[in-house]
Amino acid sequence: MSSCGFDFGTSNTTLGHIIDHAPVLVPLEADHGTIPSAIFFERNGGALIGRRAIDAYVEGLPGRLMRSLKSVLGTSLIDETTQVGRERRKFSDVIAYYLGAVKRRAEQAAGQEFRNVVHGRPVHFVDNAPDADKAAETSLRAIARGIGFDDVTFQFEPIAAALEHERQISREEIALIADIGGGTSDFSIVRLSPQRHRLADRADDILASDGVRIGGTDFDRRVSLGKVMPLLGYGSAMNRAGLNAPTSYFHDLATWSNINRMYERGVAQDIRHVRKEARQPELFDRLLRVLDEQRGHTLAMDVETSKIALSDTPRSGFSLDWIEQGLSVDLAREDLVQHTSELADGIAARIGRCLAQASLEAADIDAVFLTGGSVQLAHVRRAIVACVPDARVVEGDTFGAVGKGLTIEAARRYGAVEVG
Repeated sequence: MSSCGFDFGTSNTTLGHIIDHAPVLVPLEADHGTIPSAIFFERNGGALIGRRAIDAYVEGLPGRLMRSLKSVLGTSLIDETTQVGRERRKFSDVIAYYLGAVKRRAEQAAGQEFRNVVHGRPVHFVDNAPDADKAAETSLRAIARGIGFDDVTFQFEPIAAALEHERQISREEIALIADIGGGTSDFSIVRLSPQRHRLADRADDILASDGVRIGGTDFDRRVSLGKVMPLLGYGSAMNRAGLNAPTSYFHDLATWSNINRMYERGVAQDIRHVRKEARQPELFDRLLRVLDEQRGHTLAMDVETSKIALSDTPRSGFSLDWIEQGLSVDLAREDLVQHTSELADGIAARIGRCLAQASLEAADIDAVFLTGGSVQLAHVRRAIVACVPDARVVEGDTFGAVGKGLTIEAARRYGAVEVG
């Protein structure tokens, strides 16, 4: 039996343990140390996770894809049910199925049982809602125990990333850790050094921690609402003067964790009634085509892929021929900035709060350590770095730094081995 660090992310998940005094991510899917936080329930009752889940959906196999599972923690959705095949399942049970499958896969790959875990958690699961934040951690703890962990503890994700960064430095420094993930953006200011790295109690070295519920999926939603949903009727006029089409359908379809709501009984019928009153009914024919084929996740994945592509190219886009011949979406970097600059500013604003909490000035920060998939967005990165312009910029393991840091923390808490 041994301990592990478990990073259940909105977009990706890792599980790590110690090998030869170093944190190592267990290969969870072929040789990959990360696995997408996705599950596909097949119509015949089976279930696939990770890349196989996404592939099954893309190939058009009958069933239901679910992603961004972590986003329901701390919300009322956690105890609600969703249609899966012929039955309805609680979202908490769906999360438990996914995490249990990851745990079993990790144990098989590592050749050992994991009984104690340090789970990663954002600084705030839910903004400005302490009760909901506590409820989210309580739910995740109960799920972790339900899948076979005996002892379950938590560490803030940016603190975990700091522990991984600390292994690489040669002198003391004050570092700003920026973990910009799929669901949240989290920051910590931490005093680090090679000597402090071996201490079990680091409470005095954590100078500040703060976060906001803004992440990569929020960027996807804003881009989708700005560039894709208008093609399906979002913002279009109704026949009655001064009225536009209801917006809730489009917000759900643009939000990873809400897409499956659009397939609930009665939604398509409601939209057909809206279509009758629309000045451009052909737009709602497109929307109904998406629902009939249950391809809302196809739109979300196309938006996400195009967004990521803009890190390397000034323009991207995708075809929507499957909805209507000749229909497509063109996305430029300027579009991405236009639709999401408010989000980037909201992320950067938390740095000022961290500095104030730590009673520090920007010039006091020696290094800014960047991790999480959304730091690849150029305008997000610029907004963060501009807050501490004199700091050395350090690139972390985009998807693995938090998981490795949680593994270090697990080794310390459960007395496994000394970590180098």
